[in-house]
Amino acid sequence: MYVTITAVGPDNRGLADPIVHYVTGAGANIAEIQMYDRDSAHLFAMMLRADWPVDHEPISVLRAHLQEIGKLKGLSIRVWSREENPGPPRLAICTTYRPEIPLALLRSIRDGQLKAEAAVMLGNRSACRRVAEQFNVPWESIGDKQGEPDNDRFVSLLDQYQVDYIVLARYMRILPPHICWEFAGGRIINLHHGLLPSFPGFRPYHDAHSHNMLTFGATAHFIVPELDAGNQIIHQTTFTVFPGTPLQEIIHRGETDNEPTCLVEAVRRVVDREVELHFHRVIRK
Repeated sequence: MYVTITAVGPDNRGLADPIVHYVTGAGANIAEIQMYDRDSAHLFAMMLRADWPVDHEPISVLRAHLQEIGKLKGLSIRVWSREENPGPPRLAICTTYRPEIPLALLRSIRDGQLKAEAAVMLGNRSACRRVAEQFNVPWESIGDKQGEPDNDRFVSLLDQYQVDYIVLARYMRILPPHICWEFAGGRIINLHHGLLPSFPGFRPYHDAHSHNMLTFGATAHFIVPELDAGNQIIHQTTFTVFPGTPLQEIIHRGETDNEPTCLVEAVRRVVDREVELHFHRVIRK
């Protein structure tokens, strides 16, 4: 059974050794290991994927041992496996303003297109609360009056609801690096409302329109610590317009039709195990 282990904490010497030694000493085969060292922030992070011998030791025992190592080393350590729980993968749908995308996700779950469970909806704004209530999905507010998220509460809720995948459904805040590291390994799916890599940033419709583009699109990709979406793209969709189409008409078409279609298909590919993220690259299973 493949497990993903992440460890994040203040930088120091010898942080990775006890984790690696315990995993290999138990007979696991390490398939991937990535380490990050932000000197400016004095922060250490590691992601390790291993084929864990569950017949020799349950994942619960592995988790308990690594938590003890975490206490000794000052690390936040998470152990996750898609196979640990028998039910469908549990999603946290993260929102800000736009209701069309979470609505499309929840309809797809209801109709059986997405074989997943909406464990919780999180919002730094309350605009999508009624969508959650319509589908009887727990709603949690994580933003203050200015929409600034409480990131500690964000992580606590992900753990509380036992989330497998974090879906950023036009969540208009940048996740801090430590959250990206704690849920590394292909657990965070983001929708960007433009075609990457050509049109990054917060105003891709405006940027494409200013370049007289007639093709617009959306990109769903895995979030990777400290890297822009490149080899992490899961799915892209496009639509074309006639010359002279007003920008607001383009944005409306993208937000109401193209963006929801893009993200639903990307999440389907992930939950159906058609694609995974290995060594910062999307691979077909």
